[in-house]
Amino acid sequence: MVRIMKPHFFIVLTGLVLSCSCRDAKVEILKDGYTKLDAISQDRWDALSRKKIFFGHKSVGANIIEGLNDVLAQRPRIRLTVREADSPAGFTSPVFAHAAIGKNMEPLTKVARFREIMESGVGREADIAFFKFCFVDINHDTDLKALFSSYVELVEDLGGRFPDLKILTVTVPLLSKPVGVMTRLKKLLGRLPWYEADNVQRNLFNDMLRDRFKGSLFDLAAIESRVDDSKKAVFREGRTEYELLYRPYTDDGGHLNELGRQVVAIELLMMLADIDDPTT
Repeated sequence: MVRIMKPHFFIVLTGLVLSCSCRDAKVEILKDGYTKLDAISQDRWDALSRKKIFFGHKSVGANIIEGLNDVLAQRPRIRLTVREADSPAGFTSPVFAHAAIGKNMEPLTKVARFREIMESGVGREADIAFFKFCFVDINHDTDLKALFSSYVELVEDLGGRFPDLKILTVTVPLLSKPVGVMTRLKKLLGRLPWYEADNVQRNLFNDMLRDRFKGSLFDLAAIESRVDDSKKAVFREGRTEYELLYRPYTDDGGHLNELGRQVVAIELLMMLADIDDPTT
């Protein structure tokens, strides 16, 4: 007697297989990342633990801070003190300090606030400082040249005034393809008319940052779009491909989930450990 399995059985079975495959892929991604961290010598981690670092951010930056705490809990030999601080009083001892700066959708407020914090005395106390724009700071209406000019002026001015301060540049985080049934439906109905245009603008601005600051760049966008060493998440506009946030790194299409935030935090730690390393 042949038993016919009901269709819903196959749906459930397929879902379980896909879920297991996805979990396995995520485990491998993190395994590779932590393996890279483990290859860095204790001397480099000890040198980093003596640094005073400032990071200005908003929501995606908060995800990165969560990722740092995740990674530090997994690798206690990386001894960083992570806490909120944006005044000189917070830099009397080694620290990875961070603070929310500016307003989302108003990128120049972030430029101005970072300047204020550096001029308050943090620029003299810190060894490394950086901030990031958010994906909502760049859209189809953004004057990229004007924003880029303001950013370059900030970095050059602070670099001249605080010669012992290492200023890093961070590329703008990305969005994935529309996430969720309602979001995809809105896009199909034309209620997200500038979705691709906004993403193109972010990519163009990131290319400007890469060209100008390649020697001191934390390429957040490249990390967010990386699938593996040979493939990245992209979308096509005309004949050109542009980077997207890799879907497994986000639950809402823009912010980093537990996997994404650890992937980014691992890469950030590796970059920070390489600063002042004579072998790199």
